[in-house]
Amino acid sequence: MTPEEFNICVDRFSDRVYRFILKNIHDKDKAKDIIQDSFEKMWINHAGIEFEKSRAYLFSTAYHTMIDLIRREKKKADFENINPELYSHSEQYSDLNEILHRAVSNLPEDQRAVIMLRDYEGYSYEEIGGITGLNESQVKVYIYRARMFLKEYIGKMEMVV
Repeated sequence: MTPEEFNICVDRFSDRVYRFILKNIHDKDKAKDIIQDSFEKMWINHAGIEFEKSRAYLFSTAYHTMIDLIRREKKKADFENINPELYSHSEQYSDLNEILHRAVSNLPEDQRAVIMLRDYEGYSYEEIGGITGLNESQVKVYIYRARMFLKEYIGKMEMVV
């Protein structure tokens, strides 16, 4: 695509793509940012894009940029709506190593074994399966459950202190 063809794309499709994104996220500023990012990506790759496929490329890029933004925002916490008492305590305690060891000791034996092999010793899932006699799927499940337990246990400081 030539720079002239790129400019034609901007003229033809910017309003359509903007409306498409705006209908999905309902935020004018974010929609404008997404459109700008999409055209920037198109410009960076303009040499490899055929003019006939520019509309599809632009809509696809805008859609994926929007999805990436939505996923990033899901991970962010809205600090105004968080109750600080859920995540704070009045006790001063800083021996996190002891807390972690206590949490690990509360795990069921099979979960404790796989989490120690994976996170402390650095073995792969396949190697852990060979050591413990579990299949790889079981190893992954036990590690996931152990991590969820540890996250819950350590996340509640009143349980720890």
